[in-house]
Amino acid sequence: MKPKTKSPPAPKRKRILVVDDHPLMREGVSQWIQRAPELEVCAQAESAAQAVSLAEKLKPDLVLTDISLMGRNGLELIKDLGALQPGLPVLVLSMHEESLYAGRALRAGARGYIMKRAGGDRVVEAIREVFQGRIAVSPEMATHLLEEYSGRKSRSGRTALPNLTDREFEIFQLLGEAKSNREIAEQLHLSPKTVETHRMNLARKLKVKSAVELLRFALQYVEKEASGDLGG
Repeated sequence: MKPKTKSPPAPKRKRILVVDDHPLMREGVSQWIQRAPELEVCAQAESAAQAVSLAEKLKPDLVLTDISLMGRNGLELIKDLGALQPGLPVLVLSMHEESLYAGRALRAGARGYIMKRAGGDRVVEAIREVFQGRIAVSPEMATHLLEEYSGRKSRSGRTALPNLTDREFEIFQLLGEAKSNREIAEQLHLSPKTVETHRMNLARKLKVKSAVELLRFALQYVEKEASGDLGG
């Protein structure tokens, strides 16, 4: 009687750390990831600090994070993880328009940027793209980034914006969505006084003379970017 041959062990599933400050979003995304036979969620985090702690403890294969988080935001988290665990891929999943944040996320070290409205299938597809060594962005954003890199797209009119910190830019973008100081404070888990300090810094860096002028600038910028005019 011939001995039974052992079946080869099943491939090890890639482990994903999901970071989002909304429990329902974390759970929903996790369920989509768990459906993929080669992927699994090893943990969930609601803040950047918790994400860093879990990443150091669990050594995930990829971190999937939102931009807006309690404490340090997603862009700062990407930089923190890059310093602590070089080579750990990070993919951003956000409600914020890709045209507003994808460039900053990639410059911070992210391997892709996906809009939440893209759906669960696109999230899984993007994770697979990252594991294949590719950058996961929409075709439109990929074209924009290539044109900007090649010098075909001018950055005129945006000279001051790259000088903003990630937190300042986040508040600038929320101002452009007509959010009040209190609404911004609640969304970013900051005090209204801290938001007001950031607004003062924004006005100084962007060389605007009043709160009304700052608001107008932010509204126009966000409207232009969200409309798909990525050229600047």
